[in-house]
Amino acid sequence: MPRVPAVNGAKLIKILLKKGFVLNRVSGSHHILINPTKQITISVPVHKGKTLGKGITLAIIKDSQITIEEFLKLL
Repeated sequence: MPRVPAVNGAKLIKILLKKGFVLNRVSGSHHILINPTKQITISVPVHKGKTLGKGITLAIIKDSQITIEEFLKLL
């Protein structure tokens, strides 16, 4: 399994937007994205100047049904 690089919330949101997600709303520091075709809702924490931990990044990738290889290509 390839290593997942550390990314910030804004970069992860850009990747999810490329995969068909749309921004539904912003609740505090969390951006809520939905994929209307797959009926998936994802919450991404966005804290300026901070990178997401590898665990939360992997969990978001898994929940959004994106493979790690697809994620790495979209970086």
